[in-house]
This record gives sequence, structure tokens and C-alpha cells, in this order.
Amino acid sequence: MSIEFDKSLETGNELIDSQHKELIARVNKLLDACQVGKEKNVAVQTLDFLMDYTDFHFADEEKLQEEHSYPQLDAHKKEHAKFVKAVDELREMLEEEEGPTQAFVEAVKMNVVNWLINHIQVWDKKVAEYVRQ
Repeated sequence: MSIEFDKSLETGNELIDSQHKELIARVNKLLDACQVGKEKNVAVQTLDFLMDYTDFHFADEEKLQEEHSYPQLDAHKKEHAKFVKAVDELREMLEEEEGPTQAFVEAVKMNVVNWLINHIQVWDKKVAEYVRQ
């Protein structure tokens, strides 16, 4: 189940949208790395690759919110922190396993794929709308 960047994920903010495209590409690489038969180290490296970009993206997004005195900045930061915690837990789960298991893949879908889609459609669209005003 890969994510496709489509109209439903567009915020209308060029910076946010371009970064979301890259973030989604990295999530899709993680999903590919979790296919049956893939080696554990490939999934670990891909998860780390995703988190490197996530840290960069979240910092940019929070900076944009600070620059525009976005009133929901603290709540948005908490949402970002939940994602980071969930990915850290996924990494721990992967470390304990011989490689990506079906349970791990389901956890990725719930804690990365579903979270990201919801976050973009709800939280990030509100930021983009506020910045446009």
C-alpha cells in the first residue's frame, strides 16, 4: 500500500507540498523495504532515511508556523512528537525481529501511512490556509 500524492494531500503551500512529496517517497521506500524476503538492515536503513527527512521537514514546518505566529503551533508540535515517538517504537520493534514481520508492516501502515495522510489533510492544510491569509 503505497501513498500517492494527489489533490487530497495538496495544501496549496509550495514548500510544504514539495516536502510532503519527498516524505511520501521515503514512506513508500520504507513500505517497499518491508516486503517479505527483504533484509532487516534494508528496512532499518530505510526507516532511518525516513526519520532524517522527517526531522528536516518538521523543523521547516514549525519554523513557518513560528514566522506567521500560528496559534496552534504548540498543538502541531505535539502531533509531530507523537509521530517521532511512533517511529522510534517501530525501530525498536524492527530491532527485536529478524526482519520486517506482518505485524511490523501493519504498524507502519497505521503509525506512518495513516498518520501522515491524516496529518496532512487536517493539520497541515490548516497551517497552509492560515499562512495564505
